[in-house]
Amino acid sequence: MIELEKEAAAVKEQRAFLIGFLEPDQDRSVVESQLDELADLVRNLEIIPLEPEIVRLRTPQVRYRVGSGKAEEIARLVQECEADLVVFDNDLTPSQQRNWEKLTGCPVVGREEIILEIFASRAMTKEAVLQVELARLEYSLPRLHKAWTHLSRQRGGGATNRGQGEAQLETDRRLIKRRIQQLKEELALVRKQRASQRKARIRRPVAQGAIVGYTNVGKSSLLNALCDSEVLVKDQLFATLDPTARRIVLPGNVEMVLNDTVGFVRKLPHQLVEAFKSTLEEAVLADILLLVLDVSSDDIDNEWETTIGVLKELGADEKRMVVVFNKIDRIDKDAEAVKLARLRGLFPGAVYVSAHSKENLEELRAVLADFASRSRALLKAEIPPSRYDLITLAHSAGNIYEENFAPDGTAEILFAIEEKYQHRFKEFLR
Repeated sequence: MIELEKEAAAVKEQRAFLIGFLEPDQDRSVVESQLDELADLVRNLEIIPLEPEIVRLRTPQVRYRVGSGKAEEIARLVQECEADLVVFDNDLTPSQQRNWEKLTGCPVVGREEIILEIFASRAMTKEAVLQVELARLEYSLPRLHKAWTHLSRQRGGGATNRGQGEAQLETDRRLIKRRIQQLKEELALVRKQRASQRKARIRRPVAQGAIVGYTNVGKSSLLNALCDSEVLVKDQLFATLDPTARRIVLPGNVEMVLNDTVGFVRKLPHQLVEAFKSTLEEAVLADILLLVLDVSSDDIDNEWETTIGVLKELGADEKRMVVVFNKIDRIDKDAEAVKLARLRGLFPGAVYVSAHSKENLEELRAVLADFASRSRALLKAEIPPSRYDLITLAHSAGNIYEENFAPDGTAEILFAIEEKYQHRFKEFLR
């Protein structure tokens, strides 16, 4: 992994040489946008990104992914600009990573490793720390070989006489695999405890909402503005890693719980999607999603596609969704009238707000209040034994808060369920 510890005697900041591959069927502007985002990721580690290099990739090669001639040309550029680190925006195999390190003479990492390091520096709760460690170990396991090549060169080893490096490598693999298993067991326990806490939280008929979206679009700022809370807000990627829930009282004295979630980025490592279910699963369990987009962003289409892509991976893309365009105060509405007209055409039900200036927040609160009052109305019904299927429905699609059975088998239940199911209970409501 990247060495992030800064020596006290260090005289200069680390500099990173960024490289992106342009596939034959890919638009150059997309690669440029991804490299801009990679530069932001690198800056979050207090590393200076140098001018990026875009390499046209025709036929992927085994050794460097590009041809040897192009690889040597890039290595010369890395040495000329005195880079301390080479960062690829694309995935490299462990062997390609080692080949590039040997060729350039400096550490070589990919976007995935950069994101892992940022997550490691941001994690605060016990669960997040465990999840980061698990993701890093799973990432590093196939890359252990490079850490011990100096030992394997010291003495050779055949089938019955293995080198010191090989023996150390196997020892490390066993230790890492054992630690991975320990982490999974610890996480299972923590998740069980969190599930119990969540059950307690939803015993009351309160609608659950989750704020989702691309990283740095102002999700935490919006949560603060809506709930009058003080969730951490920083102008940096992945400022929020741990799940944060806040209760909000909406117009009509309707309550809702809003959950902040980790921001998405393009090429978010799959193992991090898995590792950070603690924050992302709030989107899966929510009754309604606030999908936040930065209306001032020049890359809003890709940010939308990335967010929807991650939600699909989580199985949350079919949830009731309100699209919220944040940072409306950052654009000139007259100068960007065409852009706004296009967005209104694509997202007719969207709300345009500013978490900073509080513009249109009351409109968003009204939308949430309308949903919460309709979807989580507290109902009381007497269900005869012949219609126990409705009790099953109330359990699976809603929340039952009280359940009592009369001697004749009639069940009296106090429950809340989505509006689309309420008509099925109409004749039994009391």
